[in-house]
Amino acid sequence: MARLSKQNRRQQLLDVALKMVREEGADELTLVSLALRANVSRPVTYDHFGTRAGLLLALYQQLERAYVDALRGALATVPRTLPALAAQMSAAYFGCLVDAGVEAPALSAALQGSEAMAVQQLAMRDEYVEVMHNVLQPFTDLPDDVLRLYCIGLLGAADAIAREQQGGRVGISEATRAFASLIEHAVGSPTR
Repeated sequence: MARLSKQNRRQQLLDVALKMVREEGADELTLVSLALRANVSRPVTYDHFGTRAGLLLALYQQLERAYVDALRGALATVPRTLPALAAQMSAAYFGCLVDAGVEAPALSAALQGSEAMAVQQLAMRDEYVEVMHNVLQPFTDLPDDVLRLYCIGLLGAADAIAREQQGGRVGISEATRAFASLIEHAVGSPTR
């Protein structure tokens, strides 16, 4: 059997770890349990992630990266109109939540209070805001700093809508339509 490169081994470990979180929950994931499930020695998992928190953070970063990449990819395929872009932003946001399943909330909860997690969440939010800002900027006369704040607010609203959807209080299509409408109204509104 061919030996995996360090990068491929890390990805293999992350894939196994994500499957473990999906099947057993984040509380069951440790570097030792990962080593056993991935059929590698314990030092291999410690070498790649250092600590359990490092492993959980690496998993969370992978999911967040998928969110942003999905958003960028989705936005590249739609007409450059505000309704089309708002609909696609919303569909990408809620599509990623559905695709991620319970893993992202479980990882976030497991890392609650972690300084590294707070830094990661802020960095990913800023990247998501930048993507939204760049897409929405041609459709508004809002100053850049104000538009950035609108984008942050829109993401906060999307998070709240997502909690409603994940709690079963609203359907995915209703959530997607609501977020798209918020985007359109926030940017296209003549009252600033």
